[in-house]
Amino acid sequence: MNSAFKRKEIEKLLRAYYPQLSQEQLIEEIGEFGEIIEKKAGEKVIDFGAYVRFLPLVLSGSLKISRINRSGEEIFLYYVGSGDTCASSFSCCMIQKKSLLKAEAEEDVRFISVPLKYADLWMSRYPQWRNFVVQMYDKRMMELIETLDTIAFSKMDERLMEYLQKKAEILNTRKLSITHQEIADDMNASREAVSRLLKKIEKDGLIKLGRNQLELKL
Repeated sequence: MNSAFKRKEIEKLLRAYYPQLSQEQLIEEIGEFGEIIEKKAGEKVIDFGAYVRFLPLVLSGSLKISRINRSGEEIFLYYVGSGDTCASSFSCCMIQKKSLLKAEAEEDVRFISVPLKYADLWMSRYPQWRNFVVQMYDKRMMELIETLDTIAFSKMDERLMEYLQKKAEILNTRKLSITHQEIADDMNASREAVSRLLKKIEKDGLIKLGRNQLELKL
């Protein structure tokens, strides 16, 4: 892509998806140093144990953020959708720390990749950028607290419904193409337990099950 065309395209996308970043010089610098990246559903964007070099500003699609524990088990944390970013990648880069999280495309995703050396520089140069990063940290922290509360205090069927509702919301559909095993992996639960709960939830009239898919009724 021609550099001038690329810069103008990024500036146009920023104005459309990130109106809170309206300082002209900031927009121009993101246009100059950013890159438009596209990933297919299931592709990794940030991997466990890797050094993070960029901040993803999501334009379309979504990223699924997961954590891995000491036993090697993976658990879903939250989604990053259009107009959003994964602020935790910023902190990993600032202290040269390997990522404790994995970000993968939940669906086909398109984002602006911002090199973190510039993201750090803009913290002192542009108040809008600093406010944006702080707000993203706050949003992610609230989502993590909700996840911990759900794990600690909610029954398994309540956790499962909350998981399904979040997934439906980020994908903007009530019909989910997903296997019982995929749900179990995200929730760090057994497939058998998930299958039993799904059947119970279906009996309660909250979902309708199909082959490798389900539909939310609420």
